[in-house]
Amino acid sequence: MLWGAAGPAWARGPGHRGPGVAILAGICNSTLEHMNNLISSKPSTMKLKQTINPILLYFIHFIISLYTILTYIPFYFLSESRQEKSNQIKAKPVNSSPESAYRSVNSLDGLVSVLYPGCDTLDKVFMYAKNKFKDKRLLGTREVLNEEDEVQPNGKIFKKVILGHYNWLSYEDVFVRALNFGSGLHMLGQKPKTNIAIFCETRAEWMIAAQACFMYNFQLVTLYATLGGPAIVHGLNETEVTNIITSKELLQTKLKDIVSLVPRLRHIITVDGKPPTWSEFPKGVIVHTMAAVQALGAKGSLENKPHSKPLPSDIAVIMYTSGSTGIPKGVMISHSNIIAGITGMAKRIPRLGEEDVYIGYLPLAHVLELSAELVCLSHGCRIGYSSPQTLADQSSKIKKGSKGDTSMLKPTLMAAVPEIMDRIYKNVMNKVNEMSSFQRNLFILAYNYKMEQISKGRSTPLCDSFVFRKVRSLLGGNIRLLLCGGAPLSAATQRFMNICFCCPVGQGYGLTESTGAGTITEVWDYNTGRVGAPLVCCEIKLKNWEEGGYFNTDKPHPRGEILIGGQNVTMGYYKNEAKTKADFFEDENGQRWLCTGDIGEFDPDGCLKIIDRKKDLVKLQAGEYVSLGKVEAALKNLPLIDNICAYANSYHSYVIGFVVPNQKELTELARKKGLKGTWEELCNSCEMENEVLKVLSEAAISASLEKFEIPVKIRLSPEPWTPETGLVTDAFKLKRKELKTHYQADIERMNHSALLHTNLQMRKATRPRSQRGPLRGATEVR
Repeated sequence: MLWGAAGPAWARGPGHRGPGVAILAGICNSTLEHMNNLISSKPSTMKLKQTINPILLYFIHFIISLYTILTYIPFYFLSESRQEKSNQIKAKPVNSSPESAYRSVNSLDGLVSVLYPGCDTLDKVFMYAKNKFKDKRLLGTREVLNEEDEVQPNGKIFKKVILGHYNWLSYEDVFVRALNFGSGLHMLGQKPKTNIAIFCETRAEWMIAAQACFMYNFQLVTLYATLGGPAIVHGLNETEVTNIITSKELLQTKLKDIVSLVPRLRHIITVDGKPPTWSEFPKGVIVHTMAAVQALGAKGSLENKPHSKPLPSDIAVIMYTSGSTGIPKGVMISHSNIIAGITGMAKRIPRLGEEDVYIGYLPLAHVLELSAELVCLSHGCRIGYSSPQTLADQSSKIKKGSKGDTSMLKPTLMAAVPEIMDRIYKNVMNKVNEMSSFQRNLFILAYNYKMEQISKGRSTPLCDSFVFRKVRSLLGGNIRLLLCGGAPLSAATQRFMNICFCCPVGQGYGLTESTGAGTITEVWDYNTGRVGAPLVCCEIKLKNWEEGGYFNTDKPHPRGEILIGGQNVTMGYYKNEAKTKADFFEDENGQRWLCTGDIGEFDPDGCLKIIDRKKDLVKLQAGEYVSLGKVEAALKNLPLIDNICAYANSYHSYVIGFVVPNQKELTELARKKGLKGTWEELCNSCEMENEVLKVLSEAAISASLEKFEIPVKIRLSPEPWTPETGLVTDAFKLKRKELKTHYQADIERMNHSALLHTNLQMRKATRPRSQRGPLRGATEVR
């Protein structure tokens, strides 16, 4: 899992995928011809094809180069050093053994696990930041000025909001509110080292509640707001919480129906006002507002009385993963784990400080967002809160003509997941395709020119100012660093975001079990398709995996299962000793290690590539190994595909697939092929499946997939896969077990159809050539 970031609703694509679609790149409404018409067939080049007159091409190149040189001569003096920096060694093995761990060149003599001297717990880090940045703005929230109902053409009513400016709380404000809230919780009976749950959307109150728990040594149990009822009940009952922090909306929509299934629950604290109770509400459960608890705490004046302070080894968070397999597991994360993780992350972000503004919209119940915000909090950065529905001007809840959160906040730092970036990539290319021939070729020329300059470490101010300015404005116009995690980011998408948003795109690798920390690419590393060198807080080594054929003695580069060691490696799974023993171990020096299940490869400069996953490798009936992730990565960037899951097992010799098609692209393909019907009818059409399969097969061949890796049958899904459906995690990682169960009937149908097709081919191949022709039984029946 790459940094584990969660994917919000607005990344889910056009049409039927929900009102929050195309927020960042929702500027696009037209069909893009097959992506291969615009993108070179060689992924290594990642250049866009152009059809401009060669003479005009050279003339424009000359003008751009001349302007850039004359206006920004200093950049050219610096470009050589930038290139050298990009190519320098970033991590080295500790010794000459193939089993040796790799460390950052900045931590060869010892791992770094503390951000500031003496600050070995989270309450001390916040106190340090509060004293240093006391009156500086910290947490910002936009005021809702008005709400309106907007009737859509289909008769549905969408809520639209008009938002004002950001209202800010200073470090001192947040400290006082957190202190009072923790005091109030204490007066409600919350004891140190006992569990308290938070089930809430990302907002300022979430962070205030978390800081209160860190101060008073309460163990914070985090649950995704998108979890289903059974998963919520499991987490609350397993941790035996008596108090839960939530929002009015989540209490009314999710918790109301399951409160009676959590017998130990005594207090519900709503962060945004007290909702009405219901007649069936269990007796003994009291609903409070956050403001009331803070007022209670202020009256108690506990700030003048000693209260239990956490130790570095104490549990700070029990984080329930939305995991791609099985029921959610609670990962126990200590104060020292989080301190080490954010120390490593912070060291990889240059010039982090008071001038930076971070936009928080990913789930704080996920390790990526929580770590990112703690990094910002500890360095004086402002954190402005947003939501998937209000993020950009085109967001689903923003009234037309009003400004979205990125336009108002103008962040300099932002985290995202590949699903979002892939969607931006596709939709911006759709917009390019809508341009006039001259505009399109000018964009493509600037894109390819900038790609060449970036590879040489040079800047392109003319292209940035006149060609990519509008694209960059989608994120507010001030972004200086995009951080990506949650899943592998394709090289083409990474380079595209780098070019069009005029900033480095850092890709990271880590798991909840490693506190989100593992690797992050350096901002001056111009290579793509890698996740960077180990952070200074940890070391990484590769373990042989014989079954998969990966060895740390492989040439030219060592390969194997990724093991992460360091202070950031967490304490294990809550009340699950067997799973803890399976995934964690301590070496002879007492250092804790995590077995990730991911397969990696180290480049000569010490940067890591994620090349496979043990759980994604399937042995076919004929003995070939298929990496399902590799198949999906080769196909998911097609404009026709919104999501895809490859499936195979050892009882058959082929791959099949479940596909969520892009509604606009599929409808256009159906029109071209003369197929008609509703959206559901098109997705259930065998003819449509075959047409999409042809496109997938062509793309698979272009991507150099082996014949046995190319799907032979597919199922088109009219419904999108969202965290709410339970088919993907909050980071939009596929839940293969749930997908298999969901499509079991289709798997049986496709296997029968594939077997029938194979038998027909064999019969045809064994008949005399003169007798060959159509055979009976070739028609597929659904």
